[in-house]
Amino acid sequence: MGCAAAPAGIRFFCFCRRKTKRKRGYCVALSRCLPAAAPAVRGFGHQAPEMAGAGTSGSGGVVRDVEALEGVRSIVLKPSESLDESRFTRIAGADFNNPGLGLEGLLGSFASTGFQASNLGDAIDVVNQMLDWRLSHEKPGEDCDEAELDPKYRESMKCKIFLGFTSNLVSSGIRDIVRFLAQHHMVDVIVTTAGGIEEDLIKCLAPTYRGDFSLPGALLRSKGLNRIGNLLVPNDNYCKFENWIMPLFDQMLLEQSTENIWTPSKVIARLGKEINDESSYLYWAYKNNIPVYCPALTDGSLGDMLFCHAVRNPGLIIDIVQDIRLMNGEATHANPRKTGIIVLGGGLPKHHICNANMFRNGADYAVYINTAQEFDGSDSGAQPDEAVSWGKIKGSAKPVKVHCDASIAFPLIVSATFARKVHGSK
Repeated sequence: MGCAAAPAGIRFFCFCRRKTKRKRGYCVALSRCLPAAAPAVRGFGHQAPEMAGAGTSGSGGVVRDVEALEGVRSIVLKPSESLDESRFTRIAGADFNNPGLGLEGLLGSFASTGFQASNLGDAIDVVNQMLDWRLSHEKPGEDCDEAELDPKYRESMKCKIFLGFTSNLVSSGIRDIVRFLAQHHMVDVIVTTAGGIEEDLIKCLAPTYRGDFSLPGALLRSKGLNRIGNLLVPNDNYCKFENWIMPLFDQMLLEQSTENIWTPSKVIARLGKEINDESSYLYWAYKNNIPVYCPALTDGSLGDMLFCHAVRNPGLIIDIVQDIRLMNGEATHANPRKTGIIVLGGGLPKHHICNANMFRNGADYAVYINTAQEFDGSDSGAQPDEAVSWGKIKGSAKPVKVHCDASIAFPLIVSATFARKVHGSK
């Protein structure tokens, strides 16, 4: 604690718990209690109770105190520079006195609310920039060929959007939002983990349920229930998944002998075709020719199934090298289009998308949504500016990270961006 002024007169008392030396009734530790004010208040302090009435309480002491107080005041009440309101937004929240506020008005207020609400508002703005961009907005370069100069062609060229997400989000209801985006071809490339593939397929065969974060693991294990946060997946779901996918692997092995070697993205497209279920985002990705990449295809239940199949009927080959060439090509061959990144969570999808964009000197737009921190040096927690240092996001970009559970933030962002493009302002 610092030193505080007593109500009576201009006498100051030090409430710091330090053992301080007293000199002429003043606490010489004052400069430590108010380090910023130390030069201005040297010799200025409080009158010790036992010294009350001594010579220091005379007019000379008061004058010294007043002079020192002015020094403190000039520091504490330092004049402010004016803020340019074209660059700095005034803080104001949603006006719930307005009966017509609605969801659109609420989301529109986020940018001026502060903290992560402002980051979410900025993310909405960046995603809308991705959706609104057209090549026709750019001045034609000197090296443009004749086709690129055609106004219709330039108006048709949109930003190429990469969407990445972790498996837990497909276990959650975010899967239905991803399905909406794939159904309406609102994204161009998808990257996820093995769980992000299998959970989509398994939900077509059997449901996932809401549970509780605190349900005891041993009890759940005894009942054959698997917990994902506060979600529950019955073990029977994976048995149904095995029964569905094993015959398909057999067929793929037969086709391999007469056709090309499989890649993760080819396997995923085939699974989307075979599931033939409109609730599946993989089905819509297959229908709309949206590539889905998963370089860690064996890390999950899908990997368990591949392991079992390799033991029973060996020979199926899945080549990841072909896919890394295709994935990096998604970014390098995007020109003259701009590219945008939306990543929910961290880990493999985040790095895979960012790394591909490094090959084109960085993405033009980027939105991260996760709760990871950067202090352990993890890629998941890394701020967008770290990706700028690697050339994965352009230095001219204005990337945004929303520090929030994606199951909260992403539906709000989609409602103010992609959904408005599909449904208009309804």
